[in-house]
Amino acid sequence: MALDETHDPALESFVPTPEGTPFTIHNLPFGVFRPGPGFDARVGTRIGDTIVDLSVLEARGLFDGPELAGRDVFSKPRLNEFLALGRPAWREVRLALSRLLRRETPTLRDDESLREGALLPADRCEMLVPAEIGDYTDFYSSRHHATNVGVMFRGPDNALMPNWLHLPVAYHGRASSIVPSGTPIRRPCGRTLPAGTTTPVFGPSGLVDFELEVGFLVGPGTALGELVPVERAEEHIFGLVLVNDWSARDIQKWEYQPLGPFLSKNFATTVSPWVVTLEALEPFRTEGPVQDPQPLDYLRTAGNPSWDLPLTVALRTEKLDQPHVIAQSNFRHLYWNVRQQLAHHTVTGCNLRPGDLMASGTISGPEKHERGCLLELTWRGEEPLQLPGGEERTFLRDGDEVIITGTAARDGLRIGFGPCAGRIVPAAPLPAAS
Repeated sequence: MALDETHDPALESFVPTPEGTPFTIHNLPFGVFRPGPGFDARVGTRIGDTIVDLSVLEARGLFDGPELAGRDVFSKPRLNEFLALGRPAWREVRLALSRLLRRETPTLRDDESLREGALLPADRCEMLVPAEIGDYTDFYSSRHHATNVGVMFRGPDNALMPNWLHLPVAYHGRASSIVPSGTPIRRPCGRTLPAGTTTPVFGPSGLVDFELEVGFLVGPGTALGELVPVERAEEHIFGLVLVNDWSARDIQKWEYQPLGPFLSKNFATTVSPWVVTLEALEPFRTEGPVQDPQPLDYLRTAGNPSWDLPLTVALRTEKLDQPHVIAQSNFRHLYWNVRQQLAHHTVTGCNLRPGDLMASGTISGPEKHERGCLLELTWRGEEPLQLPGGEERTFLRDGDEVIITGTAARDGLRIGFGPCAGRIVPAAPLPAAS
């Protein structure tokens, strides 16, 4: 991909864009929303504090390029139909939106009835999960995170498992419990093994944690048995979302051998509702860590392509009026890049479907403040976080809200996702014995 007119720093929109908003005319993310109770869900983009109803623009024939003319993709309650069309269609729509929203373009600006139907206050709309996610895969692609966890449980000499530097490790997650930002997260119940005992007990998890992640949505699918070469992987990647793959560390510790996490990870995964496209991210291209040893041919890329995307985690407790920043990391810290993740996922012939979600795993950097979960930030609870007002945290308590944000800024351009937030609520009552 290359920069084009949609990346011009001089672009301005006739739609008000507050100072510091991540939703600039250079961003134009895609999401699914309801304008209000009783309305059908449909596809929109966001600029400033305004959601643009793309189904209205589509019905007026304003997407008339060769890739989208005559199609009906934005009145759907999901992005999947649009994702399936591929990059030429995505670029065509981005360019059309950019031109329609510019200060000097009268088509939407001067049509009062069209503006009233298409431009909606974001705070009156309900955001949904942006796609119908059939399959969800969670990678483990941060070397700093994997090393820290390995040191905790196996010691520094065996921190990384023998396979970790040779392939992108992952597990298949649960798609049905993926929820949009703002959805309350119920504390999970499960079996744990208390320290110093040999008999497991059942009850609410006492070690609920967040995980700072970024995921991508798959665009065009593939046939069963088809491999996606690493150099063509981005043809199948629509854009990125923020992800919080909540974890119950005590349940995980007891259940994860030999097959990995199960109940400790299936109770909820929060995603940001706005998908930032690779086109919007293009000005923020950078290099990730050097990969040594060199990957096998099917995983080998020119350098380690990534994006300079700063990420922030804030915690709001019931005693704090304002969220308190507890971690700051960056997407560029990932050792295994998204091209490698997708190519590895399909090397067996596993088929892709539009809307599949693949997440990065916890993103941690080399410094303590860059650790992407409480397990690392508090070093298994041995170093509690000190919060304003004298509170401490080792893991999350009921009422705690975790807010993940990601915003990139460079050379007059600013793009971001908005919040990926969730608040822990008490566990469901246990069923009475019969």
